[in-house]
Amino acid sequence: MRSYRAAVLALMIASALGCGKKEEHAVQQSTPPVVRGVTVAAVAAEELPEVQEAVGTVRARSSAAISARLSGSVTAVYVREGDRVGKGKLLVAIEAVESGAAAAGASSGVDEASRALSEAQARKKLADVTFERYSRLFEQQALTRQELDTRRTEQEVAAQGVARAEARLAQARQSARAAGAVAGYGRVTAPISGVVVSKQAEAGQTVFPGTPLLTVEGESGFRLEVAAPEGLLGKVKQGDRVPVSVEGVQAVGTVSEVVPVVDPASRTFTVKLDLSTGALRSGSYGKAFFKTGSRQGVAVPAQAVVERGSLTSVWAVSPEGIARLRLIRLGRNLNGRVEVISGLAAGEKVVTQGTERLVDGAKVQ
Repeated sequence: MRSYRAAVLALMIASALGCGKKEEHAVQQSTPPVVRGVTVAAVAAEELPEVQEAVGTVRARSSAAISARLSGSVTAVYVREGDRVGKGKLLVAIEAVESGAAAAGASSGVDEASRALSEAQARKKLADVTFERYSRLFEQQALTRQELDTRRTEQEVAAQGVARAEARLAQARQSARAAGAVAGYGRVTAPISGVVVSKQAEAGQTVFPGTPLLTVEGESGFRLEVAAPEGLLGKVKQGDRVPVSVEGVQAVGTVSEVVPVVDPASRTFTVKLDLSTGALRSGSYGKAFFKTGSRQGVAVPAQAVVERGSLTSVWAVSPEGIARLRLIRLGRNLNGRVEVISGLAAGEKVVTQGTERLVDGAKVQ
C-alpha cells in the first residue's frame, strides 16, 4: 500500500513538473522573434503613367541579305555563321562558264572595234590630204570643179566612217564592262562590315539570280520594331524616349522612325526604336510602353517583392512592428519600382531591404 501511494505521489509530481515546462515553453513561443537591421518604408500614393503596350522584334539597324546575281555553281564558301567580316571581304565564289565566255567575247569585240577605228582614221587622214592637194590644183585651174567636189565628198564619207567606228568602239567597251561586271558577280563580297548571321550557300550548290547565299548584320546597333495601336498614330514622334523590355531586361528606346501607314488587318502601324542596350540578339521578343496619360496608384521598390513559386508578396509591417507576408498582384515595372495593382494600400509599411532575414510574425526593429 505504501509503495502504491508513493508511486501515485511520484506520478502527480512528475505531471505537475511536466505541465509547468509546457506552460513555460508556451510563454517562450508567444514572444515573437526580433529582427534588426531591415529597412522599412511607407507606401505612398503617387502618379503612375498610363501606357499602351506594343510588341515587336529586335532587328539590326543595318542588314544585308546577299543573293546570287548570276547562274552557276558555288565553288567555295569562305565564312561560317558567327564570323565577323569586313566590307569587301570575299564570301562566296561562283563559277559561271557562260559569263566568262561572254566577257571574253566582249573583250574581243573591243579589240576589233579599235582596229576598225584605226583604219577609218587612216582613210580620213588620206582623204584630208587629198582634198587639200586638189584644192591647190583647183586654185591653179589645173582641174575641174567636179574633180574637187568628188574629193570633198570622199573626205566627208571618211569623216562619217570615223564617227561610226567611234560609236561602235564605245558600244563594244560598254558591252565589255557589262560582261565584266557579270563575270565579277562570281566573286561575292561583303557589302557591309558585320557578322554573318545566316548561311544558305554550300560548295557545289547550283544557284540562279536571286538564290539566297548569306545574311550579314552590321555592327551599328539594334532597334526594336513594334506594331503600335493605330490610336497612337500622330502621338508618337521621332526622338521620343520610350520604356522598353527586351527578354525581360528593362531599357529605354529612342523613336528613330514612324511608318504612318496602318495595317488594315491588325489596325497597327510600325514604330522603330533605337536601342543602346548591349548583348542583344536579332529576332528577340520585345515590348514598348507608350505613355498615354497618368493616374494615382501605389508602387514599391523592386527589391521589396518576394517571389516564392508562383506567388508574389511583400513583407507588410503592422503599426505594432510585426511583419506579415502579404500576397499582392503586380503591374508594370517602373525603372526599379513595381506597380502594385492589389493587396497593398497607401499608408501601409513594407520591408524594402533585408527581406531574406524575416519570418512570418517577426518583430521588426
